[in-house]
Parts: sequence; C-alpha cells; structure tokens
Amino acid sequence: MLERAGVDVRVGTEREDEGVAPSVMLEGIQWCDVLVSLLTEPIDRALLAANPKLRGVAQYAVGFNNIDVAGATALGLPVSNTPDVLTDSTADLTWALLLAAARRIPEAQEYMKAGRYKLWGPNLLLGADVSPGGNGRRKILGIIGYGRIGAAVAKRAVGFDMDIIAYDLHARAAIDSSGIARWAELEDLLAQSDFVSLHPLLTKETHHLINERALKLMKPTAILVNVSRGPVIDEAALVRALNERWIAGAALDVFEHEPAMAEGLANCENAVIVPHIASASVGTRDKMATMAAENALAHLRGERAPNAVNAEVYSSVAYRERAARALGAT
Repeated sequence: MLERAGVDVRVGTEREDEGVAPSVMLEGIQWCDVLVSLLTEPIDRALLAANPKLRGVAQYAVGFNNIDVAGATALGLPVSNTPDVLTDSTADLTWALLLAAARRIPEAQEYMKAGRYKLWGPNLLLGADVSPGGNGRRKILGIIGYGRIGAAVAKRAVGFDMDIIAYDLHARAAIDSSGIARWAELEDLLAQSDFVSLHPLLTKETHHLINERALKLMKPTAILVNVSRGPVIDEAALVRALNERWIAGAALDVFEHEPAMAEGLANCENAVIVPHIASASVGTRDKMATMAAENALAHLRGERAPNAVNAEVYSSVAYRERAARALGAT
C-alpha cells in the first residue's frame, strides 16, 4: 500500500527475531517522514525529537506502552495504533490457552512424542473440566479487565455453561449491564474463581496486580491465564506459586521482561507458555498491517489518522508548527 502510494519504504531489519538496534533507529528517524513502529522497540521523546520534520508514528500493534505518547504530543506528533481488529483473535487464544492448561494438552503431546504411551489408564494425565463435566458443578471464570477482549472472552464462556464474574476499576457499569458477567471485588474474584483470565491495561495500578498475596488468595485448583501485558504478573512469585502448588497451573502469552522469562518458569510442567501470539492469525495480522499503512499515509498527508491515540495533538500549537515545517520541506 505504501509503495503504491509512491512512498519510499525502508526497513530497519529484515529479521524479525533481531529487533532494530538503537543506532539504526536513530539514523532512520532522522530522514523519515513517518515512523512505522513495532511494540518491541522503545520510542522515547529524545528519539522523536531527533527529527523536527517527522510527521507521525504509526504503531503496528494495539498496545503502545513502548512509545512516550506524552512526549510525542508535546512535540506535536500524532501517534496511531491498530485497535479493535485483534479482539476476537486474542479472545480465541485466551480460550486455547485456558483449555490447554486445564486439560494438560502440552504435557500430553510431549508424552506421545516421547513414546511413553503404552496403555490407557484411569489416572493418565488427569486435568480439570471447564464445563460442568463429571461432577456437574458449574465452574467460575473470573475476568480481570472487562474491555473489548474481556467481554469477548466472557461471551465464549457462556457456551461452556460457566458462571462469569468480573472486575475492572473503570468498567463496573459495563459488567453490570452485560447480562453475562456479574461484578466481583478483586479479592472475592481471586478466591472464588476456578479460572482467572487477565485482560487489564498496563498501568501503575495494574503493575504486579497478581503478586504473591493475590496468588495465595486463589484456589489451589485454579488456573491463571494472561494474554494482556507481562508486568501485570509478578513472574518470580508466579514461579513459586507453580512449583509450590499454590495454584494448579498458568498459561501465558506475555512475560514480565519479554522475551526473557523468570528463572525457572520454563521448567514448570504446569505452565503453558507461548511467544506473544494472541493476534497471530493471518487475517488479523493482515488487517493490522493495512490499518498501520492507512495511519501512516494519513500522517504523511497531514490528515487526521483514523486511529490516533493522542487525538488532542491535532488542536495543539506544536502540531501546527510541525505541519508547517513539514509543508515547507515538501
């Protein structure tokens, strides 16, 4: 799309597993008009200030914690992201992880691949029901963070005949009016839930929301799922919880110091761990790329980006001054 629009596109690195070195970022930002960024590289104010004619930042992700948005706004720079499109894909992966952890799917696969399966037995790889199952008890799903993704996860839980409780500092009205979930205070949610699924924004309030105390409030049979942001969990405390069986298991798509994991996490048999693939379907990633390109073209043309996260920047003096400099350069 960008090339068809006559844009000169240069890529910081062709290898996705390398990331872009700070020196390459600094060199690149000094000549470009728009930066298309991934959430893997920090975009701070100093980097953005290196080019007074930069027109905008188009993030290829829904999250933008890696970008100093306040700094960008002060500099008159619009920042855009790719929201909404990954809601269903992320909710689907949440359920894939929840079911995999509950029924011990990764352990079962390794058991088969290692050639250990000799004979069926009544105690082979016993897991947990998500539906009422054999004992007929409706399981409780606790959802922390009831935005678009949390609500989509709740909708899918209805098909498993679950009781759904939810906690969100800023969305109690949405929970109460959902007709699906009922509000619960955080401590009550942790204590009651058979499965806890994390979907909050990463803020000062939610950093290490799931810490040692929270983990000890959970049932010893409970399973924790995180597809939100890694630092929501104190990962070192989680490793202790898994090893000492404070909880039955965890399933993680994100990590506190990604791509690194807390020491010992990879050795926890009761942990399902995948490499940040919540939005990794062909259809979703294609749509994200399209949205990022549309935002980038809007930045280039001096138009309001469809998905600006700091829309207030467009009415600022800093933005008008930056636009005038860019127009002069053109």
